[in-house]
Amino acid sequence: MSLLRVNNVTRSFGSLVAVNDVSMVVEPGELRAVIGPNGAGKTTFFNLISGFFPPTAGTILFDDRDVTALPPHQRVAMGMARTFQITQIFPELSVRENLRIPVEVASGFRLRPWLSREQHARVRARVDELIGLGGLTDKADRLASELAHGDQRATEIMMSLALRPRLLLLDEPTAGMGDQETYDITRLIRRLHREEKLSIVLIEHDMRVIFHLADRIMVLAEGAVLAEGSADEIGKDERVQAAYLGKTE
Repeated sequence: MSLLRVNNVTRSFGSLVAVNDVSMVVEPGELRAVIGPNGAGKTTFFNLISGFFPPTAGTILFDDRDVTALPPHQRVAMGMARTFQITQIFPELSVRENLRIPVEVASGFRLRPWLSREQHARVRARVDELIGLGGLTDKADRLASELAHGDQRATEIMMSLALRPRLLLLDEPTAGMGDQETYDITRLIRRLHREEKLSIVLIEHDMRVIFHLADRIMVLAEGAVLAEGSADEIGKDERVQAAYLGKTE
């Protein structure tokens, strides 16, 4: 049974068709990438999957349940989480406090005025686990605003992981990073996929990251699917080279 099945979704904004009849299937444990030129409809497609926009046409099934009309928080509760192009963290809080908030939500402690000693211990243990997994141990008590961009992104990814998703949607996770930060985030994504057994779909412009990570790649152009296949197949596709990878012949 597929984890995510997107069936012929279209999203129009007036006369503008941002996503046009796009389908995608994500199997459990798969790491899939969505690429395409600027304006290809990639983030709009993510917004449809995660519930921020309803599709104009088509359906979206998650874990064999029709979620087309469900709002984002209900999809999160079912096991879907995402990050955004612009890092979404609480800059005035420490890394530990940023992680504690989603851990308490995932533990069912949201809006609790107090927690028992045992509950506090469970929350702290999970926060410490996420800090270690994200490579943030030596930065755990620093304000998020003081961190380098790569560490802020790692914090955001760990906040999403705190919700215990089965599907993680990453929107340009290495955007704006230098080579070392890109390497660190790529290694973190690979670790989450292999060790945490997460299904991951990512939008990314850095082809080094895409070809290193993805099991399969879908290429969007002008809101429609241009090509889909393995990294090797996409790298050799002349349509993709012409539209995206820079071939001029």
